[in-house]
Amino acid sequence: MASWSSETLALEGRGVLLQGLDKVTARISKFSASIGVPVTFGTLEITAWACHKKPPEAPPESSAFLEVREKQEGAPIELLFSGWMFASTPGLSALQHPVYDVWVLDCKIWDENSDSNG
Repeated sequence: MASWSSETLALEGRGVLLQGLDKVTARISKFSASIGVPVTFGTLEITAWACHKKPPEAPPESSAFLEVREKQEGAPIELLFSGWMFASTPGLSALQHPVYDVWVLDCKIWDENSDSNG
């Protein structure tokens, strides 16, 4: 298993690219979440609190700290997941839900000198 050396600093993301699966309809959706801004996927409310991406010269890896809550009508909001998800190993730390799967695809890194992100 590869590890990050202290000399390989992760790039701090300003957002995260996520993918979600609705198991009932078999639909897959890609969506972005800015850090600290909740997004909705079905009955889930997903908030990304941090996203880290290894620099291009290092082995590829993106990880995000997510909180996932379920908001159902007439029921209290329930925290379903709080922790790090890793793009390279989505099953390592996964959301356990009967209807939805959500996983990290990439961190969105904005370069101050350009309008592009990646």
